[in-house]
Amino acid sequence: MGHPFPIREIARQAGLSEATVDRVLNGRGGVRESTAQEVHRAIADLDRQRTQVRLVGRTFMVDIVVQAPERFSTAVRAALEAELPALHPAVLRSRFHFRETGPAAEQVRTLDRIARRGSQGVILKAPDVPEVTAAVGRLMAAGIPVVTLVTDLPASGRLGCVGSDNRAAGATAAYLMGQWLGDRPGNVLTSLSSGSFRNEEEREMGFRSVMRARYPERTLVEAAEGQGLDATQYDLVRAALARDPGIRAVYSIGGGNDATLRAFADLGRECAVFIAHDLDHENTRLLREHRLSAVLHHDLRQDMREACHLVMRAHGALPPAAPPPPSAIQVVTPYNMPAQPGE
Repeated sequence: MGHPFPIREIARQAGLSEATVDRVLNGRGGVRESTAQEVHRAIADLDRQRTQVRLVGRTFMVDIVVQAPERFSTAVRAALEAELPALHPAVLRSRFHFRETGPAAEQVRTLDRIARRGSQGVILKAPDVPEVTAAVGRLMAAGIPVVTLVTDLPASGRLGCVGSDNRAAGATAAYLMGQWLGDRPGNVLTSLSSGSFRNEEEREMGFRSVMRARYPERTLVEAAEGQGLDATQYDLVRAALARDPGIRAVYSIGGGNDATLRAFADLGRECAVFIAHDLDHENTRLLREHRLSAVLHHDLRQDMREACHLVMRAHGALPPAAPPPPSAIQVVTPYNMPAQPGE
């Protein structure tokens, strides 16, 4: 495949040796298919970051490690790459390690591989489990600062965390839910992708606290461990609806919202109020179609900018500063949606 990048740049982006990259590019064989795919992904990343590659300045190579559905990972990539030019005169380059689900051991292997080959920083969205916490500790001990994104790992010794106040977001969802349901009867389905993500746990706690205090007559029904993936989410929601004919509203903490709505439709059930999180491409479409009542959104570009600044401060490239405040929570309806790129 044609490209304008020297082998050493591709090797650095992919985290591989120049000899391995050369074998892939010249079709010499002896390379696993997964390794060849890493080379081609590195070239695609370099092409998107072409402006940064050509800049001259202090360079930071940062690894972005995210466990989340593709729709969220795509939003993270777009937010970071939109911020890269604004970091000039520093040059920040990024390598991406995305997966939708899987055992914690896979995430640990990725983090340990980064520790061995080196990096100027890691921006991480991962479950809060002991194995991952220990791997983050090893990165920090190796002098690689780690910033957690959206969901925290407070026992890991990470450098900092960027994102919104998740308890406040859950409480906001409960306030809106109670106002919009009003006097109508009905139970509320709370949907989590996984109890291992601290941000989802905190949102759920904020939501339950306000619902118990202000709307004690509402029964909350939980559907968990769908991983935000459509197939598993559909089955979980459909089973919950079959068990409880009183469910009339949804607070979606972990995504999979199109599948949730299909489950309601397939059983001929009305969803009177549906509150979700994050303006990813799926939620943007559903909100435009008036199939969601509101999306609680925070500015991912601001989060990625703050994460990059934390990494740069750790290396002395920016003066010390106080920890960044939580991102503002925006209540987005079909009538106040922010403009999307290209509009």
